[in-house]
Amino acid sequence: MKIVIVIFLVLILFSLGSALFYLMRDKGGSNRTVKALTLRIGLSLSLFLLIMASHYFGFFPGR
Repeated sequence: MKIVIVIFLVLILFSLGSALFYLMRDKGGSNRTVKALTLRIGLSLSLFLLIMASHYFGFFPGR
């Protein structure tokens, strides 16, 4: 499960980096920055829900 979380975090950072790249390269002339940031939000929400479900089903025991 920890590997899946690390993969999600790497994908989120990659999406954030690509949004910065598109912002600098396109100078606001396209929607690629918005799409990359939307993908980042979707990945972040998915990661949050995955962590909540993992805790609920006992993959991460409580303290």
